[in-house]
Amino acid sequence: MLALLGFITIVVLLAAILTKKMSPLAALIAIPFIAALIGGFGLGTGKFMVDGIKSIAPIVGMFVFAILFFGILKDAGMLDPIINKVLKVVGMRPSRIVLGSAVLAAIVHLDGSGAVTFLVTIPALLPLYERLKMDKRILACVVAMAAGVANALPWGGPTLRAAAALHIPVADLYLPLIPVQICGMLFVFTCAWLLGKKEERRLGLTAAASASDEITHHQQELSTEQLELRRPKLFVVNVVLVLLVLGTMITGKVDPVACFMIGTVIALFINYPNVAQQRARIDSHAKAALMMASILLAAGVFTGIMKGTGMLTAMAKFVAGSIPVDMAHHLPAALAVISMPLSLLFDPDSFYFGVLPVLAEASSALGVPSIQMAQASLLGQMTTGFPVSPLTPATFLLIGLVGIELSDHQKFTIPFLFATTIFMTLVAIVLGLFPF
Repeated sequence: MLALLGFITIVVLLAAILTKKMSPLAALIAIPFIAALIGGFGLGTGKFMVDGIKSIAPIVGMFVFAILFFGILKDAGMLDPIINKVLKVVGMRPSRIVLGSAVLAAIVHLDGSGAVTFLVTIPALLPLYERLKMDKRILACVVAMAAGVANALPWGGPTLRAAAALHIPVADLYLPLIPVQICGMLFVFTCAWLLGKKEERRLGLTAAASASDEITHHQQELSTEQLELRRPKLFVVNVVLVLLVLGTMITGKVDPVACFMIGTVIALFINYPNVAQQRARIDSHAKAALMMASILLAAGVFTGIMKGTGMLTAMAKFVAGSIPVDMAHHLPAALAVISMPLSLLFDPDSFYFGVLPVLAEASSALGVPSIQMAQASLLGQMTTGFPVSPLTPATFLLIGLVGIELSDHQKFTIPFLFATTIFMTLVAIVLGLFPF
């Protein structure tokens, strides 16, 4: 009975979110609460909700302060010299331009926002593609690839959702994936270089021809308000601060939420010592932080109810009983392979809070650690998959900025994104992260 109630809850949740009948925030709270009442758990459901919120609080705190931390440093102009340097280096060579597009997207995506990455990267590079008559689908493709791989960062939406859904510390989830992510980014850069070389041959632009037709490199166009916020003299200090915060977090000796809390305070005092300025910087990034934090808290309610009522365990036992035991160890690798295409079917909230917990609980019952299922999903589901998914607004922002149709973008880019996921899956298997 509990298993059936649980599956009905998941189906109703997915339907409500995917059809946009309810917002993810409302669906994650209301639907499991109603299911618990139907199951006869009464007002005791409130305890399950609180337990779920408690378990997710550190993740919510980390996300809020990560958004503030990177937002403040971006306002201070920490990325400006890096962006301008990349634009200057690429010159007129398509191979350099395409590779520079991927490098720039990877750097800008440090804050974990696809929309910001596209808004900064595309306008800076599109004039070069148009002047040289390069295929604009390549620009969309390599930016999508770099942003997709970078989206698995600890403060990225998919990683936070996976950690929240399965109540796994972010550091435990992410640290083993670092070499896989590095290899994935190297694969992206290699693809970008090869695409650029192919474009050079198509356009007949040799190294000599490129050198004979110099072009003034493009720089960012900043508004008066943005210029007032810039702190160019503090560039080195801000870079050192980022390295200290990320380095400390990666060591695992200090909890990520503490790292970003302290880093945010230091960033504020260094760049904006005036109290009014500090308040303004916090206010400017509060909306983005609050939106995601509310979703994560709602997810804590959902998983708290599903676990507390026993529905999740009952569903997992049913699924586990349907999978041959001798095939169980292949589950992480199988999920990793299909994780990118799943981005076309499920939005991140539906997958990470509705589908992943059931898969993880079932795999755990078969002797496969649930953390491996979470790591497998991060190799594609709304990481490499998000820049082509029609379920994410960032996809439409990307194609709108580049000026191409969604179908053309998907046809050209999906094979590269899927290849990236497959490559990272193979790396994970070779490194022993997933059994095979």
